Amino acid sequence: MTSPVPGLTTSRLVLRPWRDDDLAPFAALNADPRVMEFFPAVLSRAESDGPVARIRRHVEAHGFGLWAVEVPGVAPFIGFVGLMTVPPALPFSPAVEVGWRLAHEHWGRGYATEAGRAAVEFGFGVLGVPEIVSFTAEQNRPSRAVMERLGMTHSPADDFEHPSIPAGHALRRHVLYRLRAP
Repeated sequence: MTSPVPGLTTSRLVLRPWRDDDLAPFAALNADPRVMEFFPAVLSRAESDGPVARIRRHVEAHGFGLWAVEVPGVAPFIGFVGLMTVPPALPFSPAVEVGWRLAHEHWGRGYATEAGRAAVEFGFGVLGVPEIVSFTAEQNRPSRAVMERLGMTHSPADDFEHPSIPAGHALRRHVLYRLRAP
């Protein structure tokens, strides 16, 4: 399936439409407990394929979404970074979210921040959205650090209980970060 959304290129990365050969490495990433530490569970291959189908449908419906990320000459697929509309069940919807999920072996190299900046610039410059948000489990310091490096700000008044995570679950409390268009 091709995407109407252009790919993006940064100094080290290519953000591109998904290919079917991304499904296996995406499943491996989603089966890694380190990557999924701040999610309720790791995913099976079938469970991992579901989000890719949703990402593709989102791109078709909205003209933007989560790009597959590759590091040319290093790895053809390391995860995803991009923009998605926020589900209506979340208290700050409607909104556009910047998000990422990268394979553990590619952490600590600044890839999430680099690709996140490109996605945010696309959101403000091409899509013309007035604000971009990001959210995660309260304990997820690595993702919160990326949000802060992107210039996003956190207000505790925006924190919320994620409706998809059961009451009493350690990951239910989420933080929301915001970034207004320049």
